[in-house]
Amino acid sequence: MDFQTVLYERDGDVGVITLNRPEALNALSMQLTRDLDGAIRHAVEDGVRAVVLTATGRAFCSGGDLREMKTMWEREGRIEAFLEDPLAALHGVIRLIRETPIPFIAAVNGVCAGAGTNFALACDIVVAADDATFNEAFVRIGLTPDCGGSYFLPRAIGEKLAAEMFMTGESVSAERAGQFGMINRVVPAADLLIDALMLARKIAQGPTATMGRIKRLLNASFSNSLLEQLQLEHEMQIESGRSADFREGVTAFFEKRAPNFSGK
Repeated sequence: MDFQTVLYERDGDVGVITLNRPEALNALSMQLTRDLDGAIRHAVEDGVRAVVLTATGRAFCSGGDLREMKTMWEREGRIEAFLEDPLAALHGVIRLIRETPIPFIAAVNGVCAGAGTNFALACDIVVAADDATFNEAFVRIGLTPDCGGSYFLPRAIGEKLAAEMFMTGESVSAERAGQFGMINRVVPAADLLIDALMLARKIAQGPTATMGRIKRLLNASFSNSLLEQLQLEHEMQIESGRSADFREGVTAFFEKRAPNFSGK
């Protein structure tokens, strides 16, 4: 399937979605938003069992497309126009990443700024090149965070460090982001996609429908009470217990062999 600003390819059971506006540092335009939405839905229809989200050029994503915002401002006479329907569409893609019941791995190269950082954080696992940088630069232009940043970041690194990143807009290196617990691992830039694909292939061999239930549990864990979370765990474990992968896992255990999960 062809997209204007995104590349999609399948690597075995892994779908690779690549932001492809390198001349604009992969800034999030309306077209890129539509293409991301379409590529994620296509990956699901394609039956992949994990997705790698990465980018071409020297940036993973520089955030919202301010040039497109300026064009809308001039056309509609309202600077906030870009923050209405276009932002709602971006938030729809964030929800799609979180609610799609397959694992997403962000492979972050170079600059990762503003909404770009939050797109990475929306993924289940983040692998970063050693030359990557992250920032929440909204405050530099008088904006508050979007794309789930105020949800994902404090959960990853704590309220105080999140406040510092949001209120200063300063960049942090991949190494420091790893120390914060903001990302999972840092790898040499030349090995970024290789490492992310190896991890995605390994995950795709697992019980990926169960991993989708794990995503549901994690999404609910900060808003549920203990009682509510225990109830959800019970529901998810019963669902998993009815799955072909659970039967295969238990059978493989007693047969003393590696399980052959189908993702069902």
